[in-house]
Amino acid sequence: MKASDKVKHRTDMISSALRSAILERVLMPGMKLPEDSLGERFGVSRTLIRQSLERLAAEGLIELRRNKGAMVAKPSLEEARDLFELRTQIEDLVISRVIKNMTPDIIAELEGHLAKEVEAEHAAEPKSIRLATEFHILLAKLAGSPVLLRYVEEIGYRCGLTLSLYARPHSTDCGIAEHRQIIEALATGDEDAARKLMRHHLNAVADRALFTTDEGGPLVYLDALEPYAKKVRDGGA
Repeated sequence: MKASDKVKHRTDMISSALRSAILERVLMPGMKLPEDSLGERFGVSRTLIRQSLERLAAEGLIELRRNKGAMVAKPSLEEARDLFELRTQIEDLVISRVIKNMTPDIIAELEGHLAKEVEAEHAAEPKSIRLATEFHILLAKLAGSPVLLRYVEEIGYRCGLTLSLYARPHSTDCGIAEHRQIIEALATGDEDAARKLMRHHLNAVADRALFTTDEGGPLVYLDALEPYAKKVRDGGA
């Protein structure tokens, strides 16, 4: 592997690890993310950490503050309402594009991800939120539009952060069933049904997210990052 490719690979791994830790509420909204401490934890330079933080800032998961460093983003409820409304409109386009590109391989990939959601059904709720968010990111990738993917990633991850922050405890059964219904509509080529199902699903998700302003949960320090960081250290050798 070329040196440049190795650097990109490590940066991708760090970004993925931090993203998962944020969506799974290991790193809480408002928590500081010092470059030097993260570099020591992941066993990499501050330069690689900075590149990863810049990527997550572009996704709306963290905030980069001048002379104050990075912190996990803390979206407001007002912002959340706007995000979910915009998300519904964008994912309408995603459904239309996926239908046009539909192949058995696409259905198999979606069903493969759904199987991961089912497997994690009784796991910690933040993990289910992350997997549910990644279902929508996968749909956008399968749409074959880099522009749609960029917007869905940014809005989807930000909505995932909102869910982890504000959503009331709930069963994942409904979300999994709704994803399954969307896949079935896509498989039959029924665009109208797929779009209606997606809108219904996103509205239900938004209702959970906007239910309460109770943030709850204690501050979790960087030691909680160790399982995520270890995978990067072991995988980047």
